[in-house]
Parts: sequence; C-alpha cells; structure tokens
Amino acid sequence: MTEIWLVRHGETPWNVEKRIQGWEDIPLNENGEKQAYALGEYLARTHSTDQKIDAVYASDLQRAHRTAKIASEPIGLEPILHKGLRERHFGVLQNLLYDEMDQHQPVAAMAWRSRNPTAIVEGGETLEFFHHRVITAINEIAANHPNQVVLVVSHGGALDIVWRYANQVGLSEPRQASLLNASINRVHVANDGWKMLEWGRVDHLNKPAGEDLSA
Repeated sequence: MTEIWLVRHGETPWNVEKRIQGWEDIPLNENGEKQAYALGEYLARTHSTDQKIDAVYASDLQRAHRTAKIASEPIGLEPILHKGLRERHFGVLQNLLYDEMDQHQPVAAMAWRSRNPTAIVEGGETLEFFHHRVITAINEIAANHPNQVVLVVSHGGALDIVWRYANQVGLSEPRQASLLNASINRVHVANDGWKMLEWGRVDHLNKPAGEDLSA
C-alpha cells in the first residue's frame, strides 16, 4: 500500500480569469508562487516531525512542475516528471474563457458539459481516456513506491478523477469534489482498491486558495 499526497498546482493567471488551460503551459502567478512556498514550509515541518515524504512526482506542465519544485526543495527531493499526470487535453476549448465556450465552440462545449465518458471534444481527450491515463499513472507511481509516502503535484481534473475512483463515483455524475489550488488530498492506493484519507486541506496556506474548474 502507498500513501499518495495529491496536490493541485498553485494558482495561475488563467485560474483567476477562469480560462481553460488543459495542456497550455501556463506559469504560476504571484499568489501561486506564495502557495507553493507555503506548501513547502508545511512539508518541511511535517517531514521532520511526523510524516516523511519518500518521493515527489509532478506533471511536466510548468504550473505543476514549478509548484512541486518549490515545495519539495525544503525536504531535499527533486520532482520526477510524469506526463500521465497532465491535465485533460481540452482540444478546441483550450484558451477560451468558460463563458465564451458556447459562443466560439458550441459543439465541443456541449460534449464537455455532457460528461459522457466517450464524447469527443475536437482535438482533445475523451473523459474515458483521461480517466484511464490518470489512474494508470497513479497506480504506476504506487507500484514503484510500496509502503511509502509520495507527493504528487497535478491538476484539478486529475484530482477529480482520483476522488471519483477512490469514492466509486461514476464519470457521468456531476462534480462533487473540491479542487483547491495547493490543497493536500491524501489517498491510500493498494491492489485491492483505493481509500480516501483526507480531502481539500488548505490550512497550511497563508491565504486560502480559491476554487475554480479551469484546472
């Protein structure tokens, strides 16, 4: 069994604008950097007094990689990049504001909102494919670190997939999980199933992170 500490990247300018990021490589904003440093300070305290982090993984998109780099430096670890931890590719919806989707890409917007796992968003990944990619990546990381604690820095969409899988909630159901920037979300990953330990923790941040869906 492996304990995964899954963290959403720090805030970006597009999070604030509510613009769809997907695979667009957007940097952290000033608040996102502060969130990453606050996370690192918390990990340093925890690492030395309570819970040792054995490894750090991150999506290779810079908002996740940068968050992981800042947060893991105080505990002397270097993030291992894993493309399987990327956000969902939203195809033609990327770069658009959420309230612009229907105007500019009505067919793709309808497919995205349907939560049909096999619905195709032009140029992007189906929800079903994204789900498989994320779960495969987490299981692979867990297999590489049995009986260890691993920090994984990823994206809002990936957090949602993990929450659903651990709680056995279908992809077509409305989103229920909080997806907070720089939040800590703990899951036990084992061959016989996943178990949720903690979700949406942000008390380690100096300023509470805001929630949005732009991931």
